[in-house]
Amino acid sequence: METLAVQASMGASGDMLLGMLIDLGGDREALDPIERSLGVTYSVERVHRAGVTATNVTIEGAESTHRTATDVIDIITDLDLGSSVTTRALAIVDRLARAEAKVHGTDPEEVHFHEVGADDAIADICGAVVLNETLSSPRVLITPIRTGHGDVDMAHGTYQIPPPAVIELAADADWAIQEGPVKGELLTPTGAAILAEIAEGVSYLPAMHIERVGYGAGDRSYSERPNVLRGMFGTVRGALPRDEVTLLETVIDDTTPEILGSLQSTLADDGVRDVTILPATMKKSRPGHLLQVIVDPSAAKAVARRLAEETGTLGVREIPMRHRWLANRRLEVVAIELEGQTYEVRVKVATDDAGDIVDISAEYDDALEVASRIGLPLREVCRRVESVAAKRWG
Repeated sequence: METLAVQASMGASGDMLLGMLIDLGGDREALDPIERSLGVTYSVERVHRAGVTATNVTIEGAESTHRTATDVIDIITDLDLGSSVTTRALAIVDRLARAEAKVHGTDPEEVHFHEVGADDAIADICGAVVLNETLSSPRVLITPIRTGHGDVDMAHGTYQIPPPAVIELAADADWAIQEGPVKGELLTPTGAAILAEIAEGVSYLPAMHIERVGYGAGDRSYSERPNVLRGMFGTVRGALPRDEVTLLETVIDDTTPEILGSLQSTLADDGVRDVTILPATMKKSRPGHLLQVIVDPSAAKAVARRLAEETGTLGVREIPMRHRWLANRRLEVVAIELEGQTYEVRVKVATDDAGDIVDISAEYDDALEVASRIGLPLREVCRRVESVAAKRWG
């Protein structure tokens, strides 16, 4: 799967993203319509940052006008950049408006942008989306973003880095932030909003075949490290998505089979992902059951109490567990002809995070109904349904 892996060890801003995308091979000429409409120029040059050659982009001729979120939306809509670019650019503006509105206690439509409402910020947002599209809109992954540290002077006063709007954008994003490594503001609201919309967070880079590397330069130079945003474009073999979970476990020997059998349904609304009940031999050879519950970490405390109430157990263990790997699943419908009749059977299609299929299985209830009607063995119906599904989606 085509992937753009980004390392923001010196933060990210709109112009750094533009430089990185152009350095990776993004089509500079695709920015011409934005220049004509906004009356700005994307000035592109090669620079050095602590020994690393990078692409630096500055927006020339931009007005520093304060605008409302509605004003910015109207401007982007009027640029007529195509539906996909316009939709994503407006989504970025919406993220910014919601973040500012939460900080200032107002409605998103009433937010007054300061730096973000200027022509250069609009050019950053639209330009980043356009350039990403010229790279075939790859999947974008990003490791934890460094924010810098210290204080920053803003329109409403002096704030600790990262400023409030960046914190709100990060809270609404899929990636993580980390303080440091230098004094100063490294992650800007525009950069955070763009990345919140286009990038997925990862703790570390996946195994990938790198085809090309690009560097976007930041404005400041630091002697101790290159102030650049690095992007690596290549292919990644899909992995199973990761799901954060907690495992709860208890052993019980005095609960009726009816209570045990009902736990799947009684626990279903408490953040429980799965319930497993295993026979166990306890001390003095007494028969009992080992009950294991996979649960969302935030619900672990409530589920432990529910287990005590439902089973009478006097103790629930929490087993250390970071995550589980599981396939994405979707239901599809297969039309299959058997014994001169056409039947529709649902199939579960399991995929990795790159969309590649790892398994296809017929839904038991649907397959059983067909098998009962025509007198074929259940496993034969499943085999035929899954064969048809594999030819269609495999």
